[in-house]
Amino acid sequence: MVEDMNQVEVNVYGVGDRVKATVTKVEEKQVQVEIEGSKKDGIIPISELSSLHIESASDAVKEGEQLQLIITKEEDDLFVLSKRKVDAEKAWEDMKERFEQGEVFEAEVKEVVKGGLVVDLGIRGFVPASLVEDYYVESFDDYKGKTLTFKIVELDQNKNRLILSHRAVLEAEKEAAKKNVLQSIQEGDIIEGKIQRLTDFGAFVDIGGVDGLVHISQLSYEHVEKPSDVVSEGQDVKVKVLAVDRDNERISLSIKDTLPGPWTNISEKAAAGSVLDGVVKRLVSYGAFVEVFPGVEGLVHISQISHKHIGTPQEVLKEGQEVQVKVLDVNESEKRLSLSIKALQEPTFEKEESFDFPEESKGFQLGEMIGDQLKDLK
Repeated sequence: MVEDMNQVEVNVYGVGDRVKATVTKVEEKQVQVEIEGSKKDGIIPISELSSLHIESASDAVKEGEQLQLIITKEEDDLFVLSKRKVDAEKAWEDMKERFEQGEVFEAEVKEVVKGGLVVDLGIRGFVPASLVEDYYVESFDDYKGKTLTFKIVELDQNKNRLILSHRAVLEAEKEAAKKNVLQSIQEGDIIEGKIQRLTDFGAFVDIGGVDGLVHISQLSYEHVEKPSDVVSEGQDVKVKVLAVDRDNERISLSIKDTLPGPWTNISEKAAAGSVLDGVVKRLVSYGAFVEVFPGVEGLVHISQISHKHIGTPQEVLKEGQEVQVKVLDVNESEKRLSLSIKALQEPTFEKEESFDFPEESKGFQLGEMIGDQLKDLK
């Protein structure tokens, strides 16, 4: 009875059993451990320490550390154990739960390999290059050691396949931001944005997760041949919201409406008496509208077109014609500009009609005419 009490309880372990052990020595390519409740000690080969490739055993464990291990092989005097398999079992359980819940989590990039990134989650997680960012990345060299957010997009334990995506997280965040902007934005709002891309018909501006279109006609008060003449990609701009179509997720914007209007300070730019160059834009029955600044047209009344009497402006002017005008009057508040063309021209007078009397050389006198008539009366 005394002998039984003095005996230490010893467990009989075999291949496949899970055991607790303490690291007693860390060598370069293996680790020695003392197994709790066993007469035999054990070793962990470097290949069984981690799911990732490591150069030295000290990269994975340290002396005195307590570990959960699985016996993979039994020899006469020791057990061969695996830390990697225990980590993998628990990791697969965690990953299945994260996958089912669509959880977003952080993890450190451990390796950069051909075709993507490797993440250690107790098991090897692979991030294909196309799923790293939502834009093209030339080189992933500086991604090693970075902590990124991920979402599991594919999981197959039987094939030991775990595919992660950082791009999916970014896209979900952008979609959430887009919905928020679409709900909160209102017509008439003035907001900051960044030009994302240019097209023939305008510029797309990012206004916080959603792109709005600035039509080419809304880029400037001046006529614009192509958007790249006035704006560039990546440029920070201020825009006004013209319209919001939440159902189709379309937003119309204007840069022009955030700029000083063409009539601003027109009293200084076109003071009464000043002479300006302009272009005839429209001809009407009572005169001609001449553009003297982009977006600023003044009226040349028909009476101010020419010193000559004209019936219609079309007699002396045509649309698109370049002319010089003199400012007669300017009214900035009412956006009215009175102009004159004839004030810059020398007055011309029409030649008066003259009546020629019969010349003496022809021997034709007034008295003779009267005399002849008197003779006829006799």
